Amino acid sequence: MTETLTDTAPDLTPYGGVDADAAWADEVRRLARQRDAVLLAHNYQLPEIQEIADHTGDSLALSRIAAESEASTIVFCGVHFMAETAKILSPDKTVLIPDARAGCSLADSLTAEQLREWKAQHPGAVVVSYVNTTADVKAETDICCTSSNAVDVVASIPADQDVLFAPDQFLGAHVKRETGRENLHIWAGECHVHAGINGPELAERAAANPDADLFIHPECGCATSALYLAGEGTVPADKVKILSTGDMVKQARDTSAKSVLVATEVGMLHQLRKAAPEIDFAAVNDRASCRYMKMITPAALLRSLRDGVDEVHVDAETARRARASVERMIAIGQPGGGE
Repeated sequence: MTETLTDTAPDLTPYGGVDADAAWADEVRRLARQRDAVLLAHNYQLPEIQEIADHTGDSLALSRIAAESEASTIVFCGVHFMAETAKILSPDKTVLIPDARAGCSLADSLTAEQLREWKAQHPGAVVVSYVNTTADVKAETDICCTSSNAVDVVASIPADQDVLFAPDQFLGAHVKRETGRENLHIWAGECHVHAGINGPELAERAAANPDADLFIHPECGCATSALYLAGEGTVPADKVKILSTGDMVKQARDTSAKSVLVATEVGMLHQLRKAAPEIDFAAVNDRASCRYMKMITPAALLRSLRDGVDEVHVDAETARRARASVERMIAIGQPGGGE
């Protein structure tokens, strides 16, 4: 294990110089035991980070695992809002993210101030926010949702009451299609990675792989196109699956397909191939890689465990209000596969 670390790395340049070899793995595990830490890795992380983690999954499922864990320290290998959510659900635990610069374009597309202004324009509306938001936005939210339960959350609200849905416009469009709700107002936010997986690209890949199932994340720009292809009969309707990341893993174990085209961040392929190694999983867009997720490098994880950085803090009042919006979601029903 070689190491060349500096705390003055250029902005958004990942920490490097550490090989994910056996010596690294042994040291990570030793430091985790020393810190009484549980290691969590999101499905979009680098394969070597997923492999070293105690638990891998979607952000909400991991946060709930963290809350139930007896470990006093949570090391969340993901982007910043995910570590915040873990802190919200585990306020008495130390939460570390291996690189605090790992942000999220979707979470950044709506601030708490913008949400307050939007609420003022729609008095009495119920705010439903995707769990992929900052703690400050969750604190201004009535009910959180995940991509797997967003339809159920919105359907639980009286039909005559306006709903403000934030921040992902593609997930919002999916909810509007499924509920037929005209009084659903959608914030124009997006994940830049998922938005870049477009309809023409999907149609081309599907035409070249007519026997493949399509696993489509509802954040994707191609989700509407997938349903259009199914509606037109270009792709059999039973081959189009609109799924959260967690539900993709479940579906991978259940499908009888020999090949699957996957429309989400490419890190997801690692877990899908582990879940069903006999299936040929391929990305609809193999350039759909989140630079923020990939900032959690072997060097960053080692640094975080060794030096106790970067710790995530959420002030008590914000955490209290944010936790209430998550708990209201859970009360409606199991959130399933998270984001």
